[in-house]
Amino acid sequence: MKISTKGLLLRIFVGEDDRIDGKLAYKKILEILREYDIAGATVLRGIMGYGASSRIHKSSILALSSDLPIVIEVVDQEDKIQLILPIMEDLIPSGLITLEKVQIIKYLSNNQKH
Repeated sequence: MKISTKGLLLRIFVGEDDRIDGKLAYKKILEILREYDIAGATVLRGIMGYGASSRIHKSSILALSSDLPIVIEVVDQEDKIQLILPIMEDLIPSGLITLEKVQIIKYLSNNQKH
């Protein structure tokens, strides 16, 4: 079965080594998203990137960690994203947050309910 609705895609860009309350930022953010019953989130680790500092961060065989870029993609209905957006803004002192309107297409097997 196919269900289609409008939603928002929230992207949060942080560094791999960024921390919030002593915990890795991306882990803390995911915990909060789950607490607010957000439909889904994925953490993506970049192999190279730069941000406001213009310093290039890249993966290297010689280094175990290079503070690589992390992107957290969050998708849900607009009202739920708007609810957590101020929380994310307050939580992330340094980073980039973007929003996009998306068409959510969800496929369910016949035995799943929506």
